[in-house]
Amino acid sequence: MDDVEWTQSPKPEELRVGLISWAGSYLTYETYKNIVTATARGLGRRQTWEILVSNQHDAQAVVRLRSFQGLYLLCEADGSLSYGRPRTSHHGCFLLRFHRNGKWTLQCIISGRYLESDGEDVFCNSRVLSAYHMWTPRPALHVHVILYSPINHCYARADPTTGRVWVDAPVPCLEECGFLLHFQDGCYHLETSTHFFLSHLDRLAPQPSSQTAFHMQVRPGGLVALSDGEGGILYPQGTRLLLGLGSSPHRGEEWFILQRCPTWVSLRSKTRKFLSIIYDVEVYAASEHVTPMSLFQFECDNESLTLQLRAANGCYLAQRHHRTVVANGHPMESGTFFHMHWNCGRIILQAPNGRFLGIIDNGLLMAKATIPGPNEEFGIRLANRPFLVLRGRYGYVGTSSEHDLMKCNMDQPDCIHLLPCRQGIYHFQAQGGSFWSITSFGTFRPWGKFALNFCIELHGSNLLTVLAPNGFYMRSDRSGTLLADSEEITKECIWEF
Repeated sequence: MDDVEWTQSPKPEELRVGLISWAGSYLTYETYKNIVTATARGLGRRQTWEILVSNQHDAQAVVRLRSFQGLYLLCEADGSLSYGRPRTSHHGCFLLRFHRNGKWTLQCIISGRYLESDGEDVFCNSRVLSAYHMWTPRPALHVHVILYSPINHCYARADPTTGRVWVDAPVPCLEECGFLLHFQDGCYHLETSTHFFLSHLDRLAPQPSSQTAFHMQVRPGGLVALSDGEGGILYPQGTRLLLGLGSSPHRGEEWFILQRCPTWVSLRSKTRKFLSIIYDVEVYAASEHVTPMSLFQFECDNESLTLQLRAANGCYLAQRHHRTVVANGHPMESGTFFHMHWNCGRIILQAPNGRFLGIIDNGLLMAKATIPGPNEEFGIRLANRPFLVLRGRYGYVGTSSEHDLMKCNMDQPDCIHLLPCRQGIYHFQAQGGSFWSITSFGTFRPWGKFALNFCIELHGSNLLTVLAPNGFYMRSDRSGTLLADSEEITKECIWEF
C-alpha cells in the first residue's frame, strides 16, 4: 500500500475560490445584468471563480477568472469591469500576486490597474497599490476535506487517543483523515471527525477559539499553508511527522494539497459477509467484520453513473476472463467500469460484459447473472463518514437561530450524525443528540424524540440522494427551506457530501 501514489496534483483550473474584498463582501457575477459587483455576504455559485493559470512563478501568476457559467471577468480600457468572453489573447488576464498575509492582488495585464471594490461596485482604476486592492481567497470546495503532504506522500490523520495530528496515513480510507474546514472572521478552524479542533498548542482543543484560528495561504493548484499569523506555520515535524507550528520548514513542507474527502464504502452480500480481497487480488464475500482489505474507494462518473471501486492495494476491481472479478485493474482500463443500479438502498453492479456481479457458492465474486436477484444485491455502507455535511444548489444544510426549520442555504453547515440502521438506511441525528423529525408539510426540525429512517443512495463520487421517511426525496428549495416533496430525482435532490 505504501508504494501506491493515492493523489495527483490538481490541475490549476480545478481550483475554485471565492474572493473577499476588504469590506467583507464577495466578488459576484450578476448573471442577468452582465456586470460584476461585490455586495454578497456569503459564498455561493455566483461568488465562485475558477482560477485558470497560464504562467506561474514564485509569488505571482498570470491568470483568468472564470465563472460556473464559463464566462470571464474582463477589465476594459476605461477601468470598468464586464462579464463575458475575451476578445483578445490578453483580454481578461490579470497578474495575480500572493502576499505574505495570505491576501491576493489582481492587476490588469493591459492597463496595469488593480482590481478593487468600494464595498459594492468593482472596478480597476488605480495603479498605486493599497489595502483596498487586497482580496482574501476562500477555497470553494466542500468543507469536508483531506490534507495531503506532497513532500511526505502522506495524509494528515487525527489521533483522538493522543490528541495530536500526524501526517502518516498513506491511504485516506480512515474517518480520522477527514477534517471540517470552518471559515470564520477571515480565519480557518480545522475540526476532526471526533469534533475536536487543531490548535496552536500542538494538541486538539474541544472548542473553537483564537487558539484554533489559522490564516491560510492559497495557491492555484490546490496548495494551501496554515499559519498562526505571528510567524508560526504548520508542517510535519520529527520522525513521526507530528503536525505542529514551527518557523523553519524545509523543502516546502508547509504546503498541503487541499482536496474534498473521498468516499470509502464497504459492500456486504446477502449472507452478511463483507467483500474482501484475499490472496492479493481475488475478491470473496468472506469476512464477518470490516478490515482494511474490505474497504473500497467509490469513484463514480456523475453523468454516466459508471462506477470504479478502488481497493486498498491501490488497484481497481476489474472483470477478467471466465467472468471473474479481481482487484488488479488500472484507472483507464475498460474492465474496471461498472454500471450501478439501486434498489431501496442496496446496490447492483453490472459488469462490462453485461452480466451482474454476484457471489457463487464458494464465496467468490463473479460477473455471472443475466438478471439480477437477491444474490446480486449488495448492502453498502459509508466506511469513513460518521456524519454527513450536505451542500445543495443554494448552500449547506443547517440550522438558524432565526428559524425553527432546517435550512438549505446556510454558509456554515451542521453535521448530520449517521446511525446505521440496516444497509442503505440511516437515522439522522442532530448535533445535540436529538433526531431529525419531519412535519406534514415535508419540512424538517432537528429536535425529534424518535429515530426515523432515511435511505441514502450514491449518485457520484461525492453526490447522494436522500429518500425521506414520507417517501419523497429531500431537496433544496430557492426559499432556503429544506423540503422532502419530490417524487423524482431532480437537480435540487442531488446533494454534495
